[in-house]
Amino acid sequence: MEYSLFSPQFSNFVISVLAFVLCLSIIVFVHEFGHYFIGKLSGIHAEVFSIGFGPVIISACDKRGTKWQIAAFPLGGYVKFLGDKNAASSPDLETSSDNDTEYTRSTMHGAPLLARFLTVAAGPIFNFIFSGIIFFLININQGTVKFPLTVQKLFDAPFQHMLKVGDVVKSINGVQIETEPNDIGIILNSNFNSDGITYVVERDGRLVSLENVIQNPPRIASVFPKSAAMSAGLKKGDLILSLNSEKISNFNQIKKFVEASKGEALTVKYWRKGLVYETELKPLIVDVPVESGGFERIYRIGIASSPLPFEPAIQKQSFFAALFNSIDNIYSVITNSFSGLYHILSGNISTCNLSGPISMGEISGHMIKQGPIFYLWTIAAFSTAIGLINLFPIPVLDGGHLMFFTVEAVMGKKPNQNIVNNFMIVGFILLVGLMVFALSNDILCRP
Repeated sequence: MEYSLFSPQFSNFVISVLAFVLCLSIIVFVHEFGHYFIGKLSGIHAEVFSIGFGPVIISACDKRGTKWQIAAFPLGGYVKFLGDKNAASSPDLETSSDNDTEYTRSTMHGAPLLARFLTVAAGPIFNFIFSGIIFFLININQGTVKFPLTVQKLFDAPFQHMLKVGDVVKSINGVQIETEPNDIGIILNSNFNSDGITYVVERDGRLVSLENVIQNPPRIASVFPKSAAMSAGLKKGDLILSLNSEKISNFNQIKKFVEASKGEALTVKYWRKGLVYETELKPLIVDVPVESGGFERIYRIGIASSPLPFEPAIQKQSFFAALFNSIDNIYSVITNSFSGLYHILSGNISTCNLSGPISMGEISGHMIKQGPIFYLWTIAAFSTAIGLINLFPIPVLDGGHLMFFTVEAVMGKKPNQNIVNNFMIVGFILLVGLMVFALSNDILCRP
């Protein structure tokens, strides 16, 4: 294989690996710092704070005697508290039998139940808080559409724009655009045909009627990770000219053409920065959520359009609007995760929707190339997902420990350690099996 052909693939691989390692390391640090910080406030001493597993690459001890380290395998991390036998927080029976009351109180297993519960719960909670902070910063800086609806920027295109920068949109096909953001929803839900779209705009102090405006041009606003479009090299800003030599003038035509293809390869001709290119891609069948609940299996190439044929002027969100939207973002990730898992287990959608580290790496690499906002959004979404997974009542995970603490609170005494250890073994086997299954999906379920 020639180096010129190999180099882009190798470069993409390196970017994906580095982006994923950075993303995961940040999330793991936040998660483990939650355990460490609340444990410290609760009087539980941390012996080791590790990012990664395996051989230690670099380490240093602070004045409190905690060893901070980075290990060779960055797929996780842990905090080893005093009294822990290992990273899974199994009790060290030798230290637990110590008669020193002060020493016992500073161990994980000798601390009061509430202190242990809060320390373990802090990891996932810190993940949610961290996600919320990122979502909040993105929301408050991205802003919302400013009214009156004003043309801020025209997208590059191989045709003459009828709209001009500075135009104030008064109506679209007779639908009046007033001063409420809901007006945009009305426009998007109107399903206007590609032909005969009439805009009335205010331009230079007078009203101008514009006939036959292309409302939904076949322009790519975003490319989804692990999609046919990404594999074919399509990018944001590309404008689809034809599919299998059939002219495309509206984004809705792409959707209909792809669905009718039944997975057959399509020849795509597209425009990019003044030049015309051609590529071939094969639509993939994907599970798409529907409004009534559940999923629909349908062919897609993995692209999305812009809601408007121009970039509107925006305004900053208020503090409380950005806060509410960030909470809604976290809620959406959680509900979508539960919905997807339920439909996988019930057999409604393919098990290929369960992704492992390779897919996460590909998504991280794809998003970092889209820009810092996309990458930060990915980190926030992954942080929420990892926090959620850790709350599952599976021994070895935080949720498993919280389950045992709940049993202890109800029974008034700690569960038998032999029983706990057996559950830990089962939980470990289940977790490893899940990881192997997800990894096999990454390899076998390729686009």
